[in-house]
Amino acid sequence: MSQPKTRTRPLARRKPAGITEPTPAGEPSPVPAGGWPEVLTLGEAAAYLRVREADVVRMVGPHGLPGRLVGSEWRFSRMALEQWLRTPPAPSSKESLLALAGAWKDDPDVDDMLAEIYRQRGRPMIEEGP
Repeated sequence: MSQPKTRTRPLARRKPAGITEPTPAGEPSPVPAGGWPEVLTLGEAAAYLRVREADVVRMVGPHGLPGRLVGSEWRFSRMALEQWLRTPPAPSSKESLLALAGAWKDDPDVDDMLAEIYRQRGRPMIEEGP
């Protein structure tokens, strides 16, 4: 005998009490009754930042999002999250190197500095040919 086909529903995610789904841009953020607490859970931090919980966890290390794993649960300081949002992201190392490229091109002192560097090393600036 063949077994009847059954359809299973995915488990519903539990939301912290008083937290609603993030709203589209332009609408007020989902603030729980009584305002945001000083220390947020993962679900509250995700709602506060208006992103998915997985995105919050992914941003904790590499993107500098301030958070702590306490036992097996995440905790976030609301004030630290606000400061993180106000701080512009650091440029990547590639962007930093590109910003330096040509930065000294028009510096009037660069030739004197280069000559002094070679003098201190005891080497001529121009190699003598064979």
